[in-house]
Amino acid sequence: MSKSKSKRSRRYSSEQKEHAVRLVRLRRVETGEGFGSVKAVGEQLGFGIESVRKWVHDADLAEGLVAGKDGGAAPADEARIRELEQEVKELRRVNGILRTSASFFAAELDRPHR
Repeated sequence: MSKSKSKRSRRYSSEQKEHAVRLVRLRRVETGEGFGSVKAVGEQLGFGIESVRKWVHDADLAEGLVAGKDGGAAPADEARIRELEQEVKELRRVNGILRTSASFFAAELDRPHR
């Protein structure tokens, strides 16, 4: 009868997660590695590699450094896009008013004066 290895769920504190994310980012800058950094930091700290990879990805998403799964813009970019779309809408409204006003005053200039 073979004993199967049971999966243990381990809880990590937010400080441990933040520390791992900082180390991965620091290693990426220092070495220029993209993929090996997560594995190296995970092994160094004794954390699961997939856990560290997920923490880094979640931190990047939260800070707007990468796009989400749906392929949309990062959250920080989405807010800026909404602001710019609102500004474009307002500018188009103002331009319409100015065009109408210019037409009105141009017509006034063309009328004979008494």
